Amino acid sequence: MTTRKPYRWIQTPPPPEDVVKHLAEELTLSPSLVSVLVNRGIDTFEKAKKYFRPTIDQLHDPFLMDGMHLAVDRLLTARNNKQKILVYGDYDVDGTNGAGMLYLYFKEIGCDVAYYIPDRLTEGYGISQTGVEYAKKEGVKLLIAIDCGITALAQVEYANQLGVDVIICDHHEPADELPNAIAILDALKPNCRYPFKSLCGTGVGYKFIQAVARTLGHEEKIEKFVDYVALATTADIVPLVDENRVFVRMGLERLNASPRPGIRALLEGAGLKLGSATTGQIVFALAPRINAVGRLGDAKRAVELLISDDYENSIRFARVLEQENLNRRKIDENVFEDAKSLIEAYFEKYGDGAIVMHNEQWHPGVVGIVASRIVEKYYRPAVMLTTVDGVAKGSARSISGVNIHSALKQVEDKLLQFGGHKYAAGVSVDIDRIDEFRTAFNAAVKEMLTEDLLTPEIHIDAELDLVDLTPKFFRVLKQFAPFGPQNMRPTFLTKGVQVIGLPRIVGKDHLRFKIKKNGITFDCIGFGLGYLLETVKSKLTNLDLVFSIDESDFSGMTVTQLKIKDLK
Repeated sequence: MTTRKPYRWIQTPPPPEDVVKHLAEELTLSPSLVSVLVNRGIDTFEKAKKYFRPTIDQLHDPFLMDGMHLAVDRLLTARNNKQKILVYGDYDVDGTNGAGMLYLYFKEIGCDVAYYIPDRLTEGYGISQTGVEYAKKEGVKLLIAIDCGITALAQVEYANQLGVDVIICDHHEPADELPNAIAILDALKPNCRYPFKSLCGTGVGYKFIQAVARTLGHEEKIEKFVDYVALATTADIVPLVDENRVFVRMGLERLNASPRPGIRALLEGAGLKLGSATTGQIVFALAPRINAVGRLGDAKRAVELLISDDYENSIRFARVLEQENLNRRKIDENVFEDAKSLIEAYFEKYGDGAIVMHNEQWHPGVVGIVASRIVEKYYRPAVMLTTVDGVAKGSARSISGVNIHSALKQVEDKLLQFGGHKYAAGVSVDIDRIDEFRTAFNAAVKEMLTEDLLTPEIHIDAELDLVDLTPKFFRVLKQFAPFGPQNMRPTFLTKGVQVIGLPRIVGKDHLRFKIKKNGITFDCIGFGLGYLLETVKSKLTNLDLVFSIDESDFSGMTVTQLKIKDLK
């Protein structure tokens, strides 16, 4: 097995005609677009209004989250008594944005506050003993963890012994036992009645400051922080529905209309056009730069950039992030190539279930990225491990339909520590137990795998004729944004098109060609689909295409093109 199988095309069944017809008339939209809406649960005029026009009023009551009253009371007690507060973040986009947001808001309401980001290499993920001791040494009375803490039983107990109270704002899966914190804010906590369970860590942090602001009577003042939530929500790949859709839509509007100095410098450093940032650009351009400083060094540098109110300083910070990202890409590529060279032998020895690989030389800052790339290439759950302080540590990534957290929980007796969610997790294992873990984990994953799960899918939202692709269609389609999990950019199928001219390879391995049907022509681009060149050349008529619709800037002009996902 050298690479994954061809895609399976799965076409979403069309919704009932009467529902589509009625809603299409109410919204004055094409039935094809309304079919996409209905299949995403938007089946009434009121739901469509909320979907296309999300507002801050659609956010849920923060006090529905279990522990919120306790958290607000303790925070305000600390403020009123001038007790020192430490915001304890994480080194990724979610953790750094959350830390920056809480720090700025607490400072604004008169708190004595500082922030702390653990060192990935020496402290690892989450609340560390080193971090707790730092808090004690600095005279901290209240530690507020953001994007971590839900499994930190021993560390919270240690903080309690040192006289440091802890509030946890997290979104990861809790273990069977919860830390003995003053308050735990996590919608996944048992018996928490908060209605939306898919916030990122910064989203939970926003609910906390929303509750504080409501208590203090100035809730409208915190809307300026939605850009942080938008960045974190998008980068953390959580579902873009419900509150997350509100946060990202509003946050992108703020980020594009008046970006903070740090974010503006980051956008410019990435070569992005100011005023038109998208979720895709956050995922592929901004997030890697923010993550890079934590992967290769001190993630506090990311927080410094994100909270900076000085543009000239921001430019200097952004250059550091840019350079670290370039360094990270080189290391990432080397580790990826090294892992690929070992895959064939791995499959021969262990079978083609899960991939669990260990190399003590691999950089711990990139094993998560490489695990994702291995999953993308071979379409198998993957765990990539390196050695840190004599322990094998690394990251697990999964495929659709295989809950990696559940698989790890089945073999937790082989592990020192693990935590995360169904598609991504962190793992620690004794070096002399790696093979034991590999065998048990493979067995757990194979119980979950089916032949269908091992074949990557393309979900098709609707079948279209090229005549459907009118200017109004494009305008409405843009309003489906922001795109992300559970609200992906719609994918369409068009059958029987004719290829015009000569297909060619552009860039690294991208397939470019032009199509025609019923007198209508469109430019097509298939990123990474260069291997299909001969297929297209040999089948210049009667080609079936699966595509999304995208806009690109060419020489200052905006061009609409079909972004090909697959063809037959």
